[in-house]
Amino acid sequence: MGEQKVVPTEKAVPADGIPDGVVEGRRRFLAQLAVAGAGAATASTIGAPFVSNRAHAATTVWKIQTSWPAGVGLATFKEWCNGIKEKTGGELEFKPFAAKEVVGDFELYDGVKNGVLEAMNSFTLYWAGKIPAAAFLSSYTLGLRYPHEWDVFFYSHGGLQAARDIFAKQGLYYVNRIHHDANIIHSKKPIRSIDDFRDLKLRVPGGMIAETFAAAGARTTLLPGGEVFAALEKGTIDAADYTGPAVNWDLGFQQVTKYISMGPEGLMSIYQPVDLMDFVVNMNVWNALSAPMKTFVDNEVQTYSNTHFGAIQKANLQAWGRFEKAGVEVNRLAAEDVERFTDIAVPIWFKWANKDKDAARVFKIQLDIMMSPSFGYVNESHIKGQSLQL
Repeated sequence: MGEQKVVPTEKAVPADGIPDGVVEGRRRFLAQLAVAGAGAATASTIGAPFVSNRAHAATTVWKIQTSWPAGVGLATFKEWCNGIKEKTGGELEFKPFAAKEVVGDFELYDGVKNGVLEAMNSFTLYWAGKIPAAAFLSSYTLGLRYPHEWDVFFYSHGGLQAARDIFAKQGLYYVNRIHHDANIIHSKKPIRSIDDFRDLKLRVPGGMIAETFAAAGARTTLLPGGEVFAALEKGTIDAADYTGPAVNWDLGFQQVTKYISMGPEGLMSIYQPVDLMDFVVNMNVWNALSAPMKTFVDNEVQTYSNTHFGAIQKANLQAWGRFEKAGVEVNRLAAEDVERFTDIAVPIWFKWANKDKDAARVFKIQLDIMMSPSFGYVNESHIKGQSLQL
């Protein structure tokens, strides 16, 4: 607040008979009371739910489908959605649906774009075939390797605005990224080195990850998460790259596989080390929100990301013991396998980045981060002979 100036009053007694000193004292007291009241109101607002000014307006309901078919991921998503109506004083309600309850998992993009659903909570990588840059908005083989590295990209190097600009071209609003976990591979056969992928029938999410494993000799297939268990059970596939231990335990993968393959120590996964999800809304639906409500939803997605990540990591620690008791063997790739995968992956990075200008722009930001001294696991020798069509 600016400095308050007190204008001196006349010394004469006014017509109402109250001395000016008393009047001025009252004025100061009331001013102090107003300031104190405003401060208390501000303090009580921090961390409080959004409260609508529309006392009797009808509730706006969003149908939102997630890609989680079951487990802690689905439970956390539903719990978050079910709290929105109360937080908004009844102005906005999120009606949650599990994977495939309204549309197929790979139909979510069209379902939101065409208005069958208002929003989706899905794996960004699924849309790489429609939006090439989406391949760089979530994990790819030996790309950004830890959650904080992705946050450097999104929040200090323009990644979030880039994602929003790219999705806006499709009539969609990318609200924010959602952290959950790295991915691991469940297999009917032990995978202890890159050579063990040769001729392996492997489920992958598509995009660069599929091409990298195919180049390593695997026979890759694309399946939505809800179909992985049945494919493993029937022997249609030998192995599946899916999410982390807690979710995969809840999905029953230990019943149909006896091996887990991971990256070397300190790197849970080389293929999807940070498998980001997102929260995406139909653009017309988003634009219908008031400015305060847009801010609320943006903040709530960040809250959900934190809660989601924490719940899954806690459940992971419990799940590892369960896999051990179930007799599941955990194997790790060696450091030399990382180098061999890197030699395969880098040309594929550039191939995908050059699919369109948006993909090239996003990847260039990430490449600068990976080559910076802060992280430093990509150097000039890795990218020798490669170029970007910016």
